[in-house]
Amino acid sequence: MRYIFDTFEFDSTSLVLKNNGQDLAIRHNDAKVLKLLLQHSDTVFSKDDILSQVWQDKVVSEQAVFQSISNLRGLFGSHAIKTFSKRGYQWQLKVDATHSDTEKAPSTENSNVAEQPTAALAFPHQRKKWLIMAFTALTLFAIALMYLIAKPSGKVNSTVIKISYIPLSTHSDAQRVNLSDNEHFDFTEIPHLNTAYFQVSADYEYPQLASEHPLILSGSMSTYNEKTYIDFILKGPFADWRGHVLGADQRDATKQLLSHLQNPVIYNLLNEAQAPAVKQANLAIAHQQASNDLIILSQLTETYLRMGEFEKALVMASKLEKAAISQKNTQYVGNALLFQSEVLTRKELFDLSALKLANAIEQFKIINDLPRQADALIAQSWIDHNQADYNAIKHSLLTSAKLAFEAHDKQRELDALTYLSVLAHKNKQEDDKYLYLREAESKMKAYQFPSYHLAIIPFHYAIFTKNLEDKEPHLKQVIKLATLTPEFWAARTSRRQLMKYYISQNRL
Repeated sequence: MRYIFDTFEFDSTSLVLKNNGQDLAIRHNDAKVLKLLLQHSDTVFSKDDILSQVWQDKVVSEQAVFQSISNLRGLFGSHAIKTFSKRGYQWQLKVDATHSDTEKAPSTENSNVAEQPTAALAFPHQRKKWLIMAFTALTLFAIALMYLIAKPSGKVNSTVIKISYIPLSTHSDAQRVNLSDNEHFDFTEIPHLNTAYFQVSADYEYPQLASEHPLILSGSMSTYNEKTYIDFILKGPFADWRGHVLGADQRDATKQLLSHLQNPVIYNLLNEAQAPAVKQANLAIAHQQASNDLIILSQLTETYLRMGEFEKALVMASKLEKAAISQKNTQYVGNALLFQSEVLTRKELFDLSALKLANAIEQFKIINDLPRQADALIAQSWIDHNQADYNAIKHSLLTSAKLAFEAHDKQRELDALTYLSVLAHKNKQEDDKYLYLREAESKMKAYQFPSYHLAIIPFHYAIFTKNLEDKEPHLKQVIKLATLTPEFWAARTSRRQLMKYYISQNRL
């Protein structure tokens, strides 16, 4: 059959896709998914249906379906295929179906006669349609250009920003805070997820949701000393944007969050792959335009750190501290001190770095920010390691894990335990390195973490081995456990190490 929709034509027999009469590249499995959807456009197909009919007996993960749907939406637009929550996918565009030439197999003469009316009808119709589309696009471009010329640069006001969100959690979990649409935002709730789960499963969940929900906002809200704090993260296709906002109450804190999220630099970074230097330039411009925005200044500071420009990072961190003090934002005073400590540690000025960390912890204690206290103690453990004080290392990291546990922050708790295992190995504490790694593994299972987190355990066993050949089975186990999340950091690192090892052994 030949299926015609918009400017496209698809032959389900040859699996050839054309756009305006020109062949269009399409992957074989994507074409088979397209064929299935077009042949039964009134049917909603589950992931299992698509896997069984397209891939049949081949063993592949559900990610193959998500990738094909994403590729097809990239060709035809996100509106072409609709996702029905917990049900599957259905074709949405109007389709005209006719028998293909290969199915009819007419004589050459009859084929020419039959094709002439089709061509006479189709091509003028397509040309007319393209002319209308071109005229409309040109008109919209002209209007947008005049609007941009007339309007000074600033926050996004002309375009509604579409964000999917997981209702903000509270420490008591007694309520979930929802967000309402306004003139700036079109919010879509993802009700089947909660912040705590998404925090530890984003590497698995986000790729499944990204085609329908490219921007996902999650976070937690807490109240202390009659002030409300929101700790949030906005996840996008190419980056994450995270920060903290402070308000007099829940309504004011939410208002501060939505005001910050109007800044266009956020979406430039989330929706485009950017080199560090480009990211730094964009953040610098955004900081000039919104000099009082502590989150943007914090992101700029962190970017300088990641680029290894420590002097500039230290200047920005000091600027952040002063701005936070002037705004009476204790949390960002503490964050600024953490940045300063990291720079000083990189420069091996350990005593001064430890002093900054102690001051940061005091700031976080003022607002009862347990997760950031835990972060500061993990940073302190590296200073303890460089001073060859294993007892201090152990105290810092066990305290960090305890604070994270009290804050119900499972990821930070496990980070502290696995890091203690690594530093025990570096300090030749043979019993402790296995003890705390086993404890971390036990907690991952008890907390029902997604399987890819367990890949961290064999990854650490690989660290503990002395010979390259002994690392191989552990690294292969990492990759197996992270089959559904190949971009998980432990899986990426394991693949690189295995490649280098196989090349060195001429095991091409």
